[in-house]
Amino acid sequence: MSGYKSVNPATNQLLKQFPDHQDEAVEAALAQADRLYHSAWSKGEIQPRLQVLEKLADLIESRVEALAVIASQEMGKLIGQSRGEVKICAQIARYYARQAAQQLQPQPYASELGDAWIEYHPIGVIVAVEPWNFPYYQLMRVLAPNLALGNPVLAKHANNVPQCAEAFAQLVEEAGAPAGAWTNLFISNQQVADLIADDRVQGVALTGSERAGSAVAQQAGKYLKKSTLELGGNDVFMVMDDADIREAVRQGAQARLSNCGQVCTAAKRFILHQDIAAPFLQQLRDAFAAVTPGDPLDEKTTLGPLSSAEAHERLIKQVNNAIAHGATVECGGKAIAGVGCYFQPTILTGITRDNPAWFEEFFGPVAQVYVVASEAEAVALANDSHYGLGGSVWTQDIARGRRLASQIETGMVFINSQSDTAAELPFGGVKRSGYGRELSDLGIKEFANQKLVVISGG
Repeated sequence: MSGYKSVNPATNQLLKQFPDHQDEAVEAALAQADRLYHSAWSKGEIQPRLQVLEKLADLIESRVEALAVIASQEMGKLIGQSRGEVKICAQIARYYARQAAQQLQPQPYASELGDAWIEYHPIGVIVAVEPWNFPYYQLMRVLAPNLALGNPVLAKHANNVPQCAEAFAQLVEEAGAPAGAWTNLFISNQQVADLIADDRVQGVALTGSERAGSAVAQQAGKYLKKSTLELGGNDVFMVMDDADIREAVRQGAQARLSNCGQVCTAAKRFILHQDIAAPFLQQLRDAFAAVTPGDPLDEKTTLGPLSSAEAHERLIKQVNNAIAHGATVECGGKAIAGVGCYFQPTILTGITRDNPAWFEEFFGPVAQVYVVASEAEAVALANDSHYGLGGSVWTQDIARGRRLASQIETGMVFINSQSDTAAELPFGGVKRSGYGRELSDLGIKEFANQKLVVISGG
């Protein structure tokens, strides 16, 4: 029985299932990708590859609605948010189509040894292991830079979004990419491990859970393969006493509830200065109470389901455990009765450091609220985390915002804005949030051979 099943989490109805790829098919895919790497496609002029990315952007923009509906039905994202995800995929493809040639220009280095420069070359076949929460965007973050660079990619998507995986692969093929440039594989974790061990694979990119990242990093390390990891987050939403409270609440509610809270860079820990804590908390309660759960395809719905029955059950247990260890429920706290994987927007307070919730990532519509008396206390609390992905700081004093942002131990910080993403900005974190960067000029160089060439002056 296939492990790749498309189940609508709003109804728990099975939509479609797909057969797994057997070892023979995986070997054929790897051999094809490796041949492509050794061909003029990967090692020749960049323009043919960039033309594919331009065509891919055009195709995606022409099919926003159809692609969005697949994502909403398959993993429960609100239809408006699915459209937004599809559109940013087109932007990423077009960004690299137009910027990669410049980003990969040789970079000169001053040296007494002679004329020196760095050249950027592909390194070989890359394995990508990607999650369900942004089923197109996560794939595009890997595809676009590696296609421009010349690295073929074998992609294992999450087993609950096979229709998105298949639709994406078909788009890449239709855009003119040769066979092997991007191959979708419905495979097991063991088959992924076997691919990483193969000499023809030179790197692995994973976005997902801490547990999955650890397993992939261990295998990559064992076989001396380059890896990048984009893992969990426990991002702070830090609101100082001089912040615009109304706007901070508006964006804070969005930042916690978007995609039903299933975002690695979502606002998860709200750190409030004591002088504004009471009004902020009341307004956040009101914002959470105003949501409308329902069908993700209905434009009036403002809260969709969690992505799967498994994710639903995990969040229920996590919230119950936090309460058992002393957390106070300010609102919500329970699954929504009826069909589908819905959960009430929830605010937890009174979480102490001995509560497991202090260090956990809640992948759902659950906000933790902490109250502090000073900047120093806010920073200390922000940094008392196993994770270090993103964060948000709210203050009308920009110098203060810069100072706080510089002290927060994360890969990304936004001042007076919820966390966001753009093709031209690097994405990634520190600590258990992983290592490496995707997007921007940094992302295209992660899996590049940054080759030094020196012409002796004498």
